[in-house]
Amino acid sequence: MKRGAGSTPSEQAAGATEGATMSLNEHLAELRSRIIRSVLAVVVGAVLIIAFYDPVLNFLVEPYRSLCERQQPGFCDGELFIMDPIEGLATRLRVATYGGVLLALPVILWQVWRFIVPALHARERRYAIPFIISSLLLFAVGAVVAYLTLGRALEFLISWAGEDVGQVFRVSSYLSLAGIMGAAFGVGFLLPVLLVFLQLVEAVSPRRLLSSWRYAILAIVVLAAFMTPSGDPISLAMLSVPMITLYFIAVLIGWLLTRRRTPLPPAS
Repeated sequence: MKRGAGSTPSEQAAGATEGATMSLNEHLAELRSRIIRSVLAVVVGAVLIIAFYDPVLNFLVEPYRSLCERQQPGFCDGELFIMDPIEGLATRLRVATYGGVLLALPVILWQVWRFIVPALHARERRYAIPFIISSLLLFAVGAVVAYLTLGRALEFLISWAGEDVGQVFRVSSYLSLAGIMGAAFGVGFLLPVLLVFLQLVEAVSPRRLLSSWRYAILAIVVLAAFMTPSGDPISLAMLSVPMITLYFIAVLIGWLLTRRRTPLPPAS
């Protein structure tokens, strides 16, 4: 792998130029530097979440409370409970960790890209910023869709419990469901980024993706069913339909970016 611009201190200490190759030790030092920066970003994000934990918790619980307000009395009461003395602390730390990772995503994605970019051709490197920005935006859109879907998913799940069954939800269980749904939808919405990247590196062609659209739709629905933690049809539809739409958008973008490209020279 070649050393790229914006080298880390370990790269500068090695005294290598843009075209110089890196040794195994330099690769390991580079990887360690990128991991440390990502971890520090997560720690900073987690501290911010802890500082604003109550507003964050109220925001996450709002779909459940809104559901209970618009339903008949007795359907649910909108309250969450703690069944263990240490559950409150454990839940706070878990939310802080997940929130820290979410806030640190721009830094993490940038560090990952800076680590792999030296192995790419110069023409491929220029897509760094668009890829990172589009990944963040699509992940955020997926998380928002999951948040808007959470109330309907809970309504479906609660309705299957029976009329005479009361609802007592643990705060840790509810937040786990909300977090998993947000992560699943966010990752699912990153499908077009992956497909565009595969087309740019010529791992797959737009024509091949378009000709396989039937299998792609089936695979997306199966994947969405696997990724949806609640298992309800509403969440499945809210995840699979946008993913199918984004699949065809990714094929179109890949075709526009690759239709006039010249063959890449062999990597040195």
